[in-house]
Amino acid sequence: MTTQLTPLNPAEIAESLNLKPFQGKQIFRWLHQKQVFDFDRMSDLSKDLRKRLTEECAASQLELVRMSASPRSNGTKKALFRLADGETVESVLIRDRERTTLCLSTQVGCAVKCAFCATGLSGYTRNLNPGEIVEQALYLLQDEKLGEKTPNIVYMGMGEPFRNYDATIKSIKLLMAPEGLGIGARRITVSTAGEVKGIERFASEEWQVRLSVSLHAANDELRTKLVPLNKKYPIEVLMKAIRDYVEQTGRQMTFEWTLLDGVNDSPQDAEELIGLATRVKAMVNLIPYNPVSGLGFAPPPLDRCQAFRDALEEAGVNATLRRERGQDIDAACGQLRRQHLATA
Repeated sequence: MTTQLTPLNPAEIAESLNLKPFQGKQIFRWLHQKQVFDFDRMSDLSKDLRKRLTEECAASQLELVRMSASPRSNGTKKALFRLADGETVESVLIRDRERTTLCLSTQVGCAVKCAFCATGLSGYTRNLNPGEIVEQALYLLQDEKLGEKTPNIVYMGMGEPFRNYDATIKSIKLLMAPEGLGIGARRITVSTAGEVKGIERFASEEWQVRLSVSLHAANDELRTKLVPLNKKYPIEVLMKAIRDYVEQTGRQMTFEWTLLDGVNDSPQDAEELIGLATRVKAMVNLIPYNPVSGLGFAPPPLDRCQAFRDALEEAGVNATLRRERGQDIDAACGQLRRQHLATA
């Protein structure tokens, strides 16, 4: 039986192959820190070990199908990967001045089916394992020259991370491992559509990994239309979980708000959002919509986006307005995979 190596930490690699601890660390370092998946290139391993690894192990579970780069966005790029069972997932690398952010998927498809998201259009197939999640980051970083800098990681790709909780948590630990990428906890954010049970579990994790909640509307009527999960966890139920999270951890969280033209971009929408954000001292990340063919939504004009942000800031809410990134390469969640499925 072939041993998949990327879901394993150094100790697990050593144990599964009956190796010494330092050998497990060596193999892990090649895979995660150096992003090398060819056992023959792992030059500090003995020839016998390299031969054994080739015969008994798989260094990678992903195959790059397509990489699209955006000339308009200073190198933002989106990757489509094929998994061992033939399914596909996508992830994105976003550059913003000196900051590099990787947006990773946790599921094949998504069952939450937010009204404006392309991912849910193809349905939900399965969860990703920790190695499949981490390998997205490793492939995206292969040609990057970050030096001593580490990227930011956002679990905001395809899928709902808290519906794949255990694999998501283990993938975070793999990304944080000092023998690998060594990414600091505060550089990692898990974004949920409001899976309350996951928020409650996440509050007990002893680290400083950040939490964001994709809110998109601040009243139940509109949020249920945009985020069907709101039927199960209405806003007041969600807000209680967030308040408990903030009190238990002492960490500040973020509301994600995708701005949709004529839907959730009015002064009243801003006022309702201010009411929720101030209750838990949340930051707000405003994201102009990246259009998806067939869904009927559009981004507001820039001046309305700026007015929405200004209203939040004037009320004392820390708000950022994200610049458009990757619209020319269909960088919104699920778009590239949807195109691939349509032509396959």
